Amino acid sequence: MSTMLLSRFGLLRMSGRDPHEAHRVASPLELFFDLVFVIAVSQASQQLHHGIVAGHAMTTTLSYAMIFFAIWWAWMNFTWFASAFDTDDWLYRVTTIVQMGGVLVVAAGVHDAMANGDWATVTWGYVIMRLAMVTQWLRVAVSDPELRAVALRYAFGITFVQGIWLARISFSADIQFWSFWPAMVLELLVPVFAERARNTPWHPHHIAERYSLFVLILLGESLLASANAIIDALNSGDHVEGILRLAISGLVLAAGVWWLYFSHEYGDRLNSASSGFGFGYAHYLLFASVGAISAGIEVELDLLTGAADHLSARSASLAFAVPVAVFMFVVWLILLRIRLSPAASIVCLVATGAVIVCAMLPIVTVLGAAICVAIAVASTEVHRVRHRNIV
Repeated sequence: MSTMLLSRFGLLRMSGRDPHEAHRVASPLELFFDLVFVIAVSQASQQLHHGIVAGHAMTTTLSYAMIFFAIWWAWMNFTWFASAFDTDDWLYRVTTIVQMGGVLVVAAGVHDAMANGDWATVTWGYVIMRLAMVTQWLRVAVSDPELRAVALRYAFGITFVQGIWLARISFSADIQFWSFWPAMVLELLVPVFAERARNTPWHPHHIAERYSLFVLILLGESLLASANAIIDALNSGDHVEGILRLAISGLVLAAGVWWLYFSHEYGDRLNSASSGFGFGYAHYLLFASVGAISAGIEVELDLLTGAADHLSARSASLAFAVPVAVFMFVVWLILLRIRLSPAASIVCLVATGAVIVCAMLPIVTVLGAAICVAIAVASTEVHRVRHRNIV
């Protein structure tokens, strides 16, 4: 299709953007796109909280992991595509808004999926998001001959896997559960298969910024959910001292999560396809753990106020401690490990292990976890200040 014909319809040729473009930042459309994902994450976090309190921690956690995969994978695929091909014309915007509609359908189906094992609504929402991406890749294939092979590989791979997702919802809940995992692996392999033809021209610093912004959004959702629950509990007038301690510890924890993640710049580390894959895929655990922290705080609050009759103190502590520890380990593994000195790394890892130890001992887990996170923050900050003074 010629450039003149495209212009007549108000469209731009969708070719690869310059991966070294100066001052590349997130667009307003990307920020708008992120907002609908907060709704889906909030629904998943709420159902995780309710399931744990009801005494179904293991099955609810697995369901949360499955839901969060759908959320994260759709977000990540759009993010990397936009980094390489964002044209910001009307068709690109409309296609993106269709994906946002798919996110809302996923959010609408979270309760049925996590509470009843009914994945139909979530699956249809997910497929809407993914097939919208197929149209974007086909547009690249038509517009850019040099990237046609990789674009067609993406389009074929995504379409093939969507057929599997749709086929599985016609089976029983058990088959849907067990078939999820091979289908997930196939989704993860699509970019590996496609990028073997040719690497797409994503922008390293733009990708780093997009991931940072999503962490902030997850933290904001976590703070809002936790704050609302704590305010409601305070209004009852009972357990005021314990609730205030929980609120302060939660704030320290959220600040610590922010501090650890944003303690260093890391756009310059995304200098190859392999580093991009490792960075992108590992963030599934990081994002999911941040999204689960608010559920853990609310579980601790229910235990404190006597609203969790079916839950032991240790189970409640683990519901909070595990996502905190997972976040601390993953952020060290993918972001801090190569930046910190061996001594600072040891402090971070010991503090991570101490979070789990706090959950196993008869102590206040949230306060203990907040102290552990603060220790990890202190170690990274001391290293950063020393390094800056040496330089």
